Amino acid sequence: MKEFLSIIFILVMLFPACSSNNATDGGSIYDDQDGTGGTSTTTKPEKVKMLWIDAEANFQLFSQKGNITTYLDLAKKTGFNTIVVDVRPVQGDVLYKSSFIPFLTTLNGITITRDWDYLQFFVDEAHKRDLKIVADATTFTAGLLQSREGMAFRSNEWDNDISVIYSQDGSLVSGKNNPSKTEATVFLDPASSKVQYFVLKYITEIVTNYDIDGFNLDYCRYSNYTTDFSEASREAFSKYIGTDVTNFPSSIFTYNADGTRNPGKYYKQWWEFRSMTIHDFVAKVNQTIATIKPKVKLYYWAASWFANRYEVGQDWGSKTYTNFDSSWATDNYHNAGFADELDVFLLGAYLNRVYGLDDNESIEYAIANGKKIINGACTMYGTIAASNHMDNNDTNSNIENAVYVCLRDTPGVMVFDIVYVIQYGLWNGIKRGIDRAETEYNKQ
Repeated sequence: MKEFLSIIFILVMLFPACSSNNATDGGSIYDDQDGTGGTSTTTKPEKVKMLWIDAEANFQLFSQKGNITTYLDLAKKTGFNTIVVDVRPVQGDVLYKSSFIPFLTTLNGITITRDWDYLQFFVDEAHKRDLKIVADATTFTAGLLQSREGMAFRSNEWDNDISVIYSQDGSLVSGKNNPSKTEATVFLDPASSKVQYFVLKYITEIVTNYDIDGFNLDYCRYSNYTTDFSEASREAFSKYIGTDVTNFPSSIFTYNADGTRNPGKYYKQWWEFRSMTIHDFVAKVNQTIATIKPKVKLYYWAASWFANRYEVGQDWGSKTYTNFDSSWATDNYHNAGFADELDVFLLGAYLNRVYGLDDNESIEYAIANGKKIINGACTMYGTIAASNHMDNNDTNSNIENAVYVCLRDTPGVMVFDIVYVIQYGLWNGIKRGIDRAETEYNKQ
């Protein structure tokens, strides 16, 4: 999801009107577990219409309570019934009252001091309007690389738990010192017990202390295929496969001159290990939430382009899905699928084209493919990036059709992010898409 975070912030800075201090029935979790939107002989459950509010992009705009209430009113009027509020951006600090994580006051050089609880205000005001609230947190992130802000840079406390990058020259580099000019985020090592304890602690804090309706895992993955090559990961991997892994990381793979990977002895097992690490952690989150508040739903967002998700340890599918490339996948890899640990999977169909079941770059195709991969293991909603869709007459890209197709083909839609909806004036187009889909749904 947050792959777009830095882009959003730039847009906000370019369009100051979006960050002005003056802002010019709740929906239930859908019961159709196969995500096909079937009919019911009783009252039909309301489809879920979610609007995402990113912490970084809206840091200034929603520093004013009046702006929050104004846009919650507009969201309700447009037809949304659920708000996703991001309370832990990739920088690592938080927008709720935590007993052990600093409250976020400075982001990208902008300092805002609040004497009120951001998440609590959203919960209170959303519920007044019969809107549900899903709290979102970036799971394994620890700082902004380019501005060197966040928990990774505040002290050396996390140095041994920051992801280690395997560079093309063969060197191992801390993610804190990543020389990349394009990478935006510092990641923690998902295999670290200290990291997992930290994440479970703040999830427990949020679920315990706030009357939220759901919790979403974002960035619950590895950064990319170059991580994590820490000693802790080598030890965990050795334990996983039952043998001491030597010649690490060359026994996983080496780089060819063109930057492609040359598989080593443990190449396939490595991808399985990383995906099982994420699988097992998602299972821990599921169990944690269910123990505290069973009615709080667990959500997980990931990109729809599934073929390369193994590179970040994200097998968001069902364990029954086995159509993996044998050049990298073990026979056991399918067991890393974690869809059955979720209540709702948010399929990131962040694509420009809407229609085309034979077009693998269309939302329609992404949803159909996602259903095959999920295979009924959890509910799946289609999600779109509002920046890809304007309110215009292009039937294969406009926001109305993007929203409509998600609601036609799945039990819900999520629109990312409100900053784009405001900037491009997409409220009316979204409402038309919602109204059109619901009119058809109610006639079924």
